[in-house]
Amino acid sequence: MRSDRSQRTPLGLKIAAACGLLFLHLPILLIFVYAFTTEERSYQWPPPGLTTQWFAVTWNRPDVWEALSLSVRVACISTVIALVLGTLCAAAVSRTKFFGRETISLLVILPIALPGIITGIALRSAFSLADIPFSFWTIVLGHATFCVVVVYNNAVARFRRTSGSMIEASMDLGADGLQTFRYVVLPNIATALLAGGMLAFALSFDEVIVTTFTAGQQQTLPIWMLEELIRPRQRPVTNVVAMVVVLVTLLPILLAYYLTRDGDQIAGSGK
Repeated sequence: MRSDRSQRTPLGLKIAAACGLLFLHLPILLIFVYAFTTEERSYQWPPPGLTTQWFAVTWNRPDVWEALSLSVRVACISTVIALVLGTLCAAAVSRTKFFGRETISLLVILPIALPGIITGIALRSAFSLADIPFSFWTIVLGHATFCVVVVYNNAVARFRRTSGSMIEASMDLGADGLQTFRYVVLPNIATALLAGGMLAFALSFDEVIVTTFTAGQQQTLPIWMLEELIRPRQRPVTNVVAMVVVLVTLLPILLAYYLTRDGDQIAGSGK
């Protein structure tokens, strides 16, 4: 009985945790509520009424679809680039030893450690010096700089937990490099890559600061939302779009958590 009592969480800690969760998530719940309000021009609380008309209005707004399409395309291509480069960097850093390995690891993760405005200014200056016009591909390059870090962190952790003896055994049995990667390495790192890819997609989809410096006249969905808040037209439409963004980014994050929560159970990790 004493051990059960000693393991109980103190009431004060429970209250503090509940207050912290409310502080983090209550504003998100308010966005969901305002997506159904009948008030068009202000955020009145409580809402004077509830309606679903703004979903139809949002569906028929071509500017919303253009911004959404651009965000999805940028996020998909940035994620693919991040998966390729992040996996290669992780394999090089975790499976081999060479001079400057730790420096390279630091340089890979540096873009996400720096403030976004620094990364954005640096990319804009580089594009200007190289006379590269702002386009779809400048946004992709900007997003790939920090998406690589997410994939790299997931992949390098999984590579380090994967036993090198399995790769050696595969080579001893006559498999070449490609076969070893396909049948031994990839099954062990697949969930880490999938989780890293989904996190990279979510990170790219709702990115604002770097996009501001690399997009030129184009509008991704977060940039569209920012401009709508500055010059509002039908405020609930912005809340409907915000609700969609929350759901689109939340689902990959939850799935990534589900895929990596048993990451310690790696084949050969105990050998």
